[in-house]
Amino acid sequence: MNKDQVKTLKRLFNFVLTRHRNSCIVVLLLIIVSTIANVSGSIFIKSLIDDYITPYINSTDPNFAPLLNAIIKMIVIYAIGVFATYGFNRILINVSQGSLKEIRDSMFEHMEKLPIKYFDTHNHGDIMSIYTNDADTLRQMISQSVPQVIVSGMTILSVFVSMLIISIPLTCISVFMVVVMLFVSKYVTSRSGKYFYQQQINLGKVNGFIEEMMEGQKVVKVFTHEEEAKKDFDKVNEELFESAYEANKYANILMPLIGNLGYVSYVLVALVGGVLAINGYTELTIGALASFLQLNRSFNNPIGQISQQVNMVLMALAGASRIFALLDEEVEKDEGHVTLVNAKENEDGTLSPVDYRTGVWAWEHRRPDGSTEYVRLVGDVRFHDVTFGYNENKTILYDMNLFAKPGEKLAFVGATGAGKTTITNLINRFYDIQKGSITYDGIDIKLIKKADLRRSLGIVLQDTHLFTGTIMDNIRYGKLDATDEECIAAAKLANAHEFIMHLEHGYQTVLSGDGSSLSQGQCQLLAIARAAVANPPVLILDEATSSIDTRTESIVQSGMDKLMEGRTVFVIAHRLSTIKNSDAIMVLDQGRIIERGDHDKLIGQKGTYYQLYTGGLELD
Repeated sequence: MNKDQVKTLKRLFNFVLTRHRNSCIVVLLLIIVSTIANVSGSIFIKSLIDDYITPYINSTDPNFAPLLNAIIKMIVIYAIGVFATYGFNRILINVSQGSLKEIRDSMFEHMEKLPIKYFDTHNHGDIMSIYTNDADTLRQMISQSVPQVIVSGMTILSVFVSMLIISIPLTCISVFMVVVMLFVSKYVTSRSGKYFYQQQINLGKVNGFIEEMMEGQKVVKVFTHEEEAKKDFDKVNEELFESAYEANKYANILMPLIGNLGYVSYVLVALVGGVLAINGYTELTIGALASFLQLNRSFNNPIGQISQQVNMVLMALAGASRIFALLDEEVEKDEGHVTLVNAKENEDGTLSPVDYRTGVWAWEHRRPDGSTEYVRLVGDVRFHDVTFGYNENKTILYDMNLFAKPGEKLAFVGATGAGKTTITNLINRFYDIQKGSITYDGIDIKLIKKADLRRSLGIVLQDTHLFTGTIMDNIRYGKLDATDEECIAAAKLANAHEFIMHLEHGYQTVLSGDGSSLSQGQCQLLAIARAAVANPPVLILDEATSSIDTRTESIVQSGMDKLMEGRTVFVIAHRLSTIKNSDAIMVLDQGRIIERGDHDKLIGQKGTYYQLYTGGLELD
């Protein structure tokens, strides 16, 4: 093992021991009992031959009672060993499955704290592979490999002591052969370890590719790219095959090598022991030689078992390193201290916090001097000289200045990649800007806690996602404490109520597969209803009606107008008909605002917006 593998192993043991210390201690004690019971059987052979069988051969009237008592005693010892083995295996099931559950819990809890950037830069199928394949290799290691290594190690130690007692010369031969086995084992595992790690990485790539192809199967078929998709799959599958082949090429030759070396050791001990016994070596009786040969087999077998389990451990450590890499990912930082609270207005016009819904929201701003200021949430959002890029080498927005006054509807128009969705990502603080500032009701959004900031925003994303559950539950996702009546009212506002009631089970219809049983337009309507039930002061509609047909769009638009009333709204849409009534329209091009104004003003300028509206230009 290299230093990184040793470090990963220590970290894994620490994770398990801190949560299952008592169980592990009991397992260790039971393993010791099981090992002693097994070794006792080999030692008993010497007594059986020398103390009973040999004397009985020369006796004319043998007494079998002592032999019977000895056999009963050994049966009891073996029974204790069997129960001990059963006991520690049962406990290990709880330890391994419990540890696996806790690892998955830790990963999911940590994953929920990761920034959006992590998911934008990591293959989702590879992340899934960490939860499944890598976690399962840990289960095998905790429940099988590590216990087997401990059992084998203790067996080697106890057998070694027993062999020394019987014959030092024969013990030296056995130890020499074990050294040879260990050298061979180290040589092979040093080469298989790196390939096991690469195998886990390539397995994640295959899972990611399959997930991508499943989600995009319609696109593949529409463009008849089945052959190209197969070629791409063959490439990643071949990489997995090559790494798995190399890893198992070394791993699979290890056991035969160790097994054959064990036979060599057994034959050498038998030959040397036979010569010593024949020539009257006083310490080596026939019974002692028979017992030693049995101990030799018990000494060699654990070496092979350890060698085999080392391969499993190496593969598990490859998975563990990927799990810990995920757990070591830096969580989303939140240095904000301004929180969102329910408030009521006092007679003097000031605001006070309350613990019930009033329809009035306020920002609770605690000052360094200990005082607290309550600022009414009205939805005033402003960008001041904002420059941003998803990475240092490519800037997306340049010196962006814009403002949305409370209750205004602000629309963004531009080609793909112009920066429209980026603006909404920055409002949500999915990413932080490199230059400039963004204020919300006069407060820098970096000072607002991210959870409270996002709670004040209602969002309908371009890619609608519906969770497995009922339609009612999916609408309620926008406000977890919403009543059924509030959810139904939100659905009516989004004009989703009618199609829901036509379903066999209405609001209790169970959705799965990201709403695969619904049309894309119906999914979009549910997403709008989900935003409506949250009743947010600020609404973000990212391509909100781009997936809805013209007829459905007209139905939705009337409901959306009611939803947007009195709110600050940011709209991104390719259908310019949906933004004609916006208070301000921003035309973006390569991260810059090239035109701004209402519909009539921009039409009068006969610039880019005019050409887009009249069909002289296309957005994409």
